[in-house]
Amino acid sequence: RFLQDVFTTLVDLKWPHTLLIFTMSFLCSWLLFGMVWWLIAFAHGDLDHSTRLQRDPAEGAAGSAGGFVPCVTSIHSFTSAFLFSIEVQVTIGFGGRMVTEECPAAILVLIVQNIVGLVINAIMLGCIFMKTSQAHRRAETLIFSKHAVIALREGRLCFMLRVGDLRKSMIISATIRMQVVKKTASLEGEVVPLNQIDIQMENPVGGNSIFLVSPLIIYHVIDKNSPLYDISPMNLHHHEDLEIIVILEGVVETTGITTQARTSYLADEILWGQRFVPIVAEEDGRYSVDYSKFGNTVKVPTPSCTARQLEEDKSIM
Repeated sequence: RFLQDVFTTLVDLKWPHTLLIFTMSFLCSWLLFGMVWWLIAFAHGDLDHSTRLQRDPAEGAAGSAGGFVPCVTSIHSFTSAFLFSIEVQVTIGFGGRMVTEECPAAILVLIVQNIVGLVINAIMLGCIFMKTSQAHRRAETLIFSKHAVIALREGRLCFMLRVGDLRKSMIISATIRMQVVKKTASLEGEVVPLNQIDIQMENPVGGNSIFLVSPLIIYHVIDKNSPLYDISPMNLHHHEDLEIIVILEGVVETTGITTQARTSYLADEILWGQRFVPIVAEEDGRYSVDYSKFGNTVKVPTPSCTARQLEEDKSIM
């Protein structure tokens, strides 16, 4: 299945493997056609010393009208055939070797090698270009807070994280979504080890679309429809089977390529009763962002109970 989509497979390979395939594809094609040119010269007798002596050197490489005319001039061994193969495929001609009209098969091989060389160039150069402009390079400057937090906001428990963009160029049509991945069991006893549950988010501009002109705090209200409804501080440890995946997608403004950045938070990476410190400040009529405090949090008063218990007993507040 991977070989059916060779181009994507090549792009997904690591750089050392890609460069090795890049080099070997050209080297193997040069060797293959070098062997073909050597066989043509051998079959035509170009490598025979006695037939080469029939040509008068004073009459030029192609020989006289009655003399011996080789298929390719100046091919005397496999080494010279290999050099001619390189000259044909990369269009480097030093004037010492050339195809004559003596052998139609040689002209056909010349055409075939040029076409094969163009195909290899297109695939390999396209692969190198795609690897150097892959979207995940842009995603490395889309950052998420190291920890997520759960605290009160507007009187409700909320799951919050911070996302930011280090570059000045914008991410167009940026959207963000979250999923909870945990093991669940159905009423019939079927166990789903990695059940993915979408959770609804709230952000300053509403919906899943975000305008990432400055770092934003994305939050999810933990209500009765939330898979975190029964989560309490006692559940936030590394033994808890819980992971929250965050996916940010958008179009790179400068290249028009769609990019995706992902992160995840395990149970012990979620801090209860804390919130993010402000990092956007106004100075002399301009806004500045202090990214050194991007992931910093402070403790805030938060009930140590689940959202279900808080909803059922308002006196906990």
